Amino acid sequence: MSYCVHCGVELDASLKKCPLCNTPVLDPNNIPYFEATSPYPSKKGKVEPARKKDAAIFVSVLLLTISITCGTLNWLVFPRVPWSLLVIGFCVVIWVICVPFIFYQKLSPYLAVLFDGMAVSFYLYLISRLTGSTDWLFYLGLPIAAMFTVLLEILMLFILKVNHSFFAVTLYILSLVSLSCIGIELLCRNFLEDPLRITWSAIVLTVCIVFIIAIVTILLLPRVREEARRRLHF
Repeated sequence: MSYCVHCGVELDASLKKCPLCNTPVLDPNNIPYFEATSPYPSKKGKVEPARKKDAAIFVSVLLLTISITCGTLNWLVFPRVPWSLLVIGFCVVIWVICVPFIFYQKLSPYLAVLFDGMAVSFYLYLISRLTGSTDWLFYLGLPIAAMFTVLLEILMLFILKVNHSFFAVTLYILSLVSLSCIGIELLCRNFLEDPLRITWSAIVLTVCIVFIIAIVTILLLPRVREEARRRLHF
């Protein structure tokens, strides 16, 4: 026995409509299916990706605009202090770091590190022009920049030519950190005319040596290396 879904009156099996409210009688086992039309287009549109040349031009124009506007503002409004040199130098560093990889991804990593070191050195030179002192530049700033450039070149050599696994790269980075701290402390002591010895960098060196020995042990023991990879999920 069926009933009207609207008014609840009892219906005969042969009826197509409710005699009381004219509501259509639907068979729940044979409900007609009407496919709704999607309001969205059937074809998905694709946005053309930006070309590398356009991205490089955009970054270059943006950095050049920042440099020119800051330099003009410095010259017209604040002519006594050349603060715009810091902004211009920073834009040069960002351009050297970003644009070569955007425009030319096949650039040698060794040349990229060399260009980055030259850009940082140029930035330090602009800072020396702003401060009016060059002693720290030649005895501290440029030596530290040269040291980091050489160490990064060695790091890239080991990663590309020797081993680029996770443990190996971690070993290289820890060695780089320890040598960098020792070099910075010695250069600072030389600049301040203090006795050449290591103090705070010895603490960093000790911590790095502990991790270096642990990583070397893992690299020398294949079973331990595989277990560490499985535990660390890489």
